Amino acid sequence: MAKKGRVFVRGMTSETYGLGEFRTRQLAAPRVRDNDVVVDTGDNAAHSGDSAKSRTWWRVGPGDDPFLTQTIQVHFVELPPNSSNHGHGHQNEAAFYILEGRGYEIHDDQRYDWKQGDLVFVHTDSVHRHFNPYDEKAVALVMKAKCTWMFLGLIQQGRSGPIERPDEFEDRSEWGLIWTPGVLDRRKVVTAEDSAWETTPMGRMRVLNAKEMTGNRQFGVDVFELTVPGGSRSGKHWKMADEILYVLDGEGYSLHWEVQAEIAEKYYARIAKEPTRHEITKGDTLYVPQNTIVQHFAADGTPLHLLSAQNRVFKHLGYDNVHYFENAPEYDSALAGAATG
Repeated sequence: MAKKGRVFVRGMTSETYGLGEFRTRQLAAPRVRDNDVVVDTGDNAAHSGDSAKSRTWWRVGPGDDPFLTQTIQVHFVELPPNSSNHGHGHQNEAAFYILEGRGYEIHDDQRYDWKQGDLVFVHTDSVHRHFNPYDEKAVALVMKAKCTWMFLGLIQQGRSGPIERPDEFEDRSEWGLIWTPGVLDRRKVVTAEDSAWETTPMGRMRVLNAKEMTGNRQFGVDVFELTVPGGSRSGKHWKMADEILYVLDGEGYSLHWEVQAEIAEKYYARIAKEPTRHEITKGDTLYVPQNTIVQHFAADGTPLHLLSAQNRVFKHLGYDNVHYFENAPEYDSALAGAATG
């Protein structure tokens, strides 16, 4: 599925001003990918931080064919027992959720420990390396908005080593002089103790990273967990940002209603009368395109546990809202209970 060489940013061309054909092709691409889908391994491009023992494989990226998105990329990192990967640095952030095992990071010569269920942040302009000194393997799901950094020209990355043309440059200066003030005091690892489950219109949620969580050192990707009880459903909601959801556990399906833009004297939303249905099970990734109405359903007797990643840039472009056409049943029940209590 991947193109020859690594695609960092995908171009978009058209002979007309309208891009309806491009969106039509994107919406037609399969949205569910399982463990059989490996779009890249990094074996031939010399771009990975893998060592002789560690392993990396991509699930969603900008070079995919058929193309889904380049706002969020998803790949996996596996560290066998008593191993590490190669240290490397890049300007873009990354957030990785620990699916299995435990270990620690070295970021800019500082250590950060992690375990299953934690969300770990690689900060902007970080030299980092992953370690697993224990007897069980560790696996992480990595979510990042790398293309956003690339599109902005923030492309200085690689493994540690000398600079080119050193005689033309002065001695070292501190890079962090141009970082946002106070970032060194922000949290790099979010644990279960750092966040709480809440009943919301979406359903039972645990927010791991969001714009409002200013104590976290991550600016590009928002992440939350959602659990849907067996036989139940999430809220039916509309947002502009696209999204990738990883199925941590359970099975079910997701309904997606396309939203067409009617451009008259202003923009009007025209919602599809019938949704598309997408079956999901543990280990799958589900893609939700931009400007889509979504509702997730758990199979009978089996809770559905999802991990969501979205590019935060949408919230800075004026799309900082989610509209609910229907609340999760558990939320309405909680409201009714509070009213009668």
